[in-house]
Amino acid sequence: MHRTSSLLRQLLTLAALLSACAQQEQHRPAPSPTATEAPPPRRAQPVAMSAADYVTRAGAIDLYEIAAAEIALQRSGSGSVRDFAGMMIRAHKGTSSQLSFAGRRLDLLPARTMTRKYQVMMEQLRSAQSFDAAYKSQQLKVHREALAIHSAYATRGSSPTLRPVASAAVPIMQRHLRLLRYL
Repeated sequence: MHRTSSLLRQLLTLAALLSACAQQEQHRPAPSPTATEAPPPRRAQPVAMSAADYVTRAGAIDLYEIAAAEIALQRSGSGSVRDFAGMMIRAHKGTSSQLSFAGRRLDLLPARTMTRKYQVMMEQLRSAQSFDAAYKSQQLKVHREALAIHSAYATRGSSPTLRPVASAAVPIMQRHLRLLRYL
């Protein structure tokens, strides 16, 4: 019994000390930054993407990639660009199929029409004087965007059904970016 009361007294003393420290911390004014000392930058917390947003954004990229590659097959004067375009069609039809299959389980289907952003890019691509350079430039931009979307959803996505789709797409987008260096 003596041991229990001694332990109880120690716990009460510790609680009182912690309470006093907390009160003291509350009353302490925050140090003001000096003229030469800037406040530390705040890190923006990434917002988790919803399943619907992921399906919409990833699906839009697949639609653009397939359509742009079909134009590249017709317009490019470079065999390596045409080979890359053929690979884009196969790869993005594959990622699109996976996205559609998983999305159906959640009643989320990718759009069948391209967003305005990608329509504008397609118009620019169709009218480009130097097609191969324009195609490569757009591919770099869109694949970086795709990698960011898939990577973010793979790590912080809200749907356990879609996270594996995003995870599987990440190495594909990384490979495409590596191959673009050689076009």
